[in-house]
Amino acid sequence: MPRSALKRSRQPHTPSAAPALGRIAAAVRQAVRRGGLAGAMVLTASGVAHAQTPADEPPALQLQPSWQLLDRLAPDAQRLAPSFVSAQRMTGNGNGVTTLEGEVVLRRHDAVVRADKLDYNETDQQLHAQGQVRIVRDGNIYEGPELQLQLDTHTGFFLQPTFSLLRGGQGEAERLDFIDENRSVARRASYTTCTRRPGPSWLPDWVVSAASIEFDQAEEVAYATNGVLKFKDVPLLAAPYLSFPISDKRKSGLLPPTLNIDNISGLELTLPYYLNLSPQRDATLYPTLMSRRGIDLAGEYRYLDTRYHGQLRGAYMPDDKLRDSSRWAYAAQHNQVLDTPWGLGPVGLRLNLNRVSDDDYWRDFPRSMTSLTSRLLANEGVLSWSRGPWAVSAGAYRWQTLQDVDAPIVAPFDRLPSLTARFAQTDQTLAGGRGWDWSLHTEATRFSSDRIQTGNNLDGTRLLGIGAISRTWATPAWYLTPRLQVHATQYQTQAAMADGRRTASRVLPTFSVDTGLFYERDTRFFGRDVTQTLEPRVFYAHTPYKDQRLLPNYDAAAFDFNLATIYTENPYGGQDRIADAHVLTLGATSRLIDPGSGRELAKFGVAQRVRLSDQNVFLPGAQPVAERLSDILVGARLNWTPQWSFESNVQFNPKSQESVRTTLSARHTPGDYRVVSAAYRLQRGTSEQLDVGWQWPLSWGGDLPDSRDAGGGLGAGRWYSVGRVNYSVPDRKVVDLVAGFEYDAGCWIGRVVVESLQRSLNSANRRILFQLEFVGFTRVGSNPLKTLKDNVPRYQYLREEINPPSRFSRYE
Repeated sequence: MPRSALKRSRQPHTPSAAPALGRIAAAVRQAVRRGGLAGAMVLTASGVAHAQTPADEPPALQLQPSWQLLDRLAPDAQRLAPSFVSAQRMTGNGNGVTTLEGEVVLRRHDAVVRADKLDYNETDQQLHAQGQVRIVRDGNIYEGPELQLQLDTHTGFFLQPTFSLLRGGQGEAERLDFIDENRSVARRASYTTCTRRPGPSWLPDWVVSAASIEFDQAEEVAYATNGVLKFKDVPLLAAPYLSFPISDKRKSGLLPPTLNIDNISGLELTLPYYLNLSPQRDATLYPTLMSRRGIDLAGEYRYLDTRYHGQLRGAYMPDDKLRDSSRWAYAAQHNQVLDTPWGLGPVGLRLNLNRVSDDDYWRDFPRSMTSLTSRLLANEGVLSWSRGPWAVSAGAYRWQTLQDVDAPIVAPFDRLPSLTARFAQTDQTLAGGRGWDWSLHTEATRFSSDRIQTGNNLDGTRLLGIGAISRTWATPAWYLTPRLQVHATQYQTQAAMADGRRTASRVLPTFSVDTGLFYERDTRFFGRDVTQTLEPRVFYAHTPYKDQRLLPNYDAAAFDFNLATIYTENPYGGQDRIADAHVLTLGATSRLIDPGSGRELAKFGVAQRVRLSDQNVFLPGAQPVAERLSDILVGARLNWTPQWSFESNVQFNPKSQESVRTTLSARHTPGDYRVVSAAYRLQRGTSEQLDVGWQWPLSWGGDLPDSRDAGGGLGAGRWYSVGRVNYSVPDRKVVDLVAGFEYDAGCWIGRVVVESLQRSLNSANRRILFQLEFVGFTRVGSNPLKTLKDNVPRYQYLREEINPPSRFSRYE
């Protein structure tokens, strides 16, 4: 090998180093003859050795690669990284074995090995390390007294090691065998995610002990043989074979069982099984045993592709002992983009199907995985297409209405089918000027219903056409928008209407003008510079009267009366009632804006509708409106600081001098995992409720500083209180209650939650939820997380998902 391949110090090397130098050169030559330098090593005697070398001896040998020569000898040398070793002492023999002692460090592109002593065989690339051995590979750390490793194949063994995996798991074993680059087997091993504390007597709060644990870093999963899960040294689970993830990567297998105690269904035990079918598809089976009802067989299938996605869910109970019948439910959602011929572009397909066996399903299975707890279940299929100003859709819409004898609801009409087409243009040139918006909306719908559910038999067809034109003139100080709309409707009913006709038509124009001003000034409130605005607004609408009492009502309903709907032409949604209007709405809004960030600090609004004539078009069962002045709407929202928010809405009747509806709410969020919200809701003569929700850390046993762990939370050893209470003032009772405690121990979390949710006027579902979450491993017990997320405003999981850790976070 040419001498230029090695660089040394200007001082002559010691005679004892010459044989080692020759063996190193021979090893490099042999690696080059094999066609690469993957097995070659560059040995560097550390500068630490200088302190132990007599002053009259030369400095230790410094060996570094000459990349120019390596480029010439091996074209692939740039990608075949060598190994670097440093030590205090280095010796060799004639058999190709180099021995390094004293603070030995071996570095490769994928691993670092430290030891007191290391023997390296250049011939077969075997290394044998002893005494305080430590290897860091791909972010995983292994420590023990003795290691034997084949560098090129990553095979070997580690005696009595402790290990710490990149994603948080750690443990110890009598022996660890490296099978290949990604797999290893720990014999007589233990595994936990609890952080090791100093001291020989340390025991983790929870641990999995097994005869062997195989770790597969490629699949990010571990397999334990004869494993036992212990918590506080008490066995909880045992299995001859079990697998668990060492990351958040999906894998097939049994999921943690869940256990619930319900006051109606009794003991509920669910043993879910997850199937990772492909990167784009998976399925989960949810067999559940209910002690008072029987066995419920449920499942879910999900799929995702570039042009379609969706999910299928279903549940079947062969024999419900409490109802003496079979119970079932299914739900399917599908969305897809379809190609069309003739260059029309893509067409969207949307399917949403939901069905249950009976009217009591929503009440008996409020936590069903099908999530069919609503009393109106939609079943619809829609095709939609749009291009430029055109939008077309065709769909079929059906409803399953789940009735309650104590609280019946009106079933909506089915639409079989409904065809719509819309053409809209904005900022067009009309009448010699730009800025005109105009649109044409057409619809043809066939309505059908269950006569018993809807209470009438006026099934029929409705043809609809709506044309509208408007223009907006605007400046920074004001705006003006006049709008003209013509609404034309044709009805053809299956049965005769009250006057004997089967057909009817209606054409109504509506004219409206919306205008407002913008004022602003710079001022100070409570020592803070703000920009204050004043925005008065006037809205006028006029629709002539036309008698519509005999027309069928397929979809018309009254809008909620609030600060948004008070500025609309028609107080009714849908198309079957167009109220006669001659109204003027007067309102004003004032905002306080932070001039630096533009954030809205406060908003105040007030509005009232003035009727210039009586309203004689009304919904069935209602009466004409003769009051000239509507109720006054007052709204306020305050976000003076990010931690506090207040909101209030009041509907005040000036004639009776009392509020018709009142909503007051406040929320305090000083930081993560800290939120308290309260609301008061009054609807005069109907309901009056108080609602309080919270999530707050507790410092029982002494004040604990906030110290966020990598996985979330505010630090180990922290209690949290969480819950929500809804209280009915007139009834003097709690309507809904969710309350409990969470304890974060760092590597495990305990949760105890009490739940009571109203299911009818006279009954409620009650249960106690208890769960142990072994962080990064599994959960045992009930699952209150969904209940807390659905009921507690702004609830945060104590272990939110985070980005996977990088192996460079443990680089040495």
